[in-house]
Amino acid sequence: MEGNRRSMNVVLIGYRGTGKTVVGKKLAEVLHKKLIRMDELITEKAGMSIPEIVERYGWGRFRDLESEVAEEVGKMDDCVIDTGGGVVLRERNVRNLREKGTIILLKSDVKTIIERIKDDRRRPSLTGKKSFTEEVAEVLEQRRKKYEDAADYAIDTSRLTVDKAVDKIIGYLKTKDVL
Repeated sequence: MEGNRRSMNVVLIGYRGTGKTVVGKKLAEVLHKKLIRMDELITEKAGMSIPEIVERYGWGRFRDLESEVAEEVGKMDDCVIDTGGGVVLRERNVRNLREKGTIILLKSDVKTIIERIKDDRRRPSLTGKKSFTEEVAEVLEQRRKKYEDAADYAIDTSRLTVDKAVDKIIGYLKTKDVL
């Protein structure tokens, strides 16, 4: 795998609202790579939105679809992959994405995440019982170690512009000789 490192994927992980979608779009543009949005592939595969999948079949079915898509995109080359926030919940997803990719964790503080996603109705509640703020804080804490263990590099996007976040990622990739 060491030969031509230029075909490596850049995989963005992190909780909702940390900037994966906007940073991924800009990063793909700057690097002239194809942008792959895993959530879009999941909804295409299911023929319904994420809230519909979860309502009809539960989170388990959604996670199964997510694993199928992680396996598929993990085989692609030269892409920026925008993952869903829970992709790290299954180790096999991380293995599949790491096979041809460098995993970048985007992090933000709870206050920033809430400000960014407070009006997003595309995702159903993960806990169903807590306030929005409590849910974000709790789920972030539950996933923190999985995010950190999966990541090759992490940046806090709380106070970064999209361009600054992209610059930091590119700087890291250059130090690892994958660009």
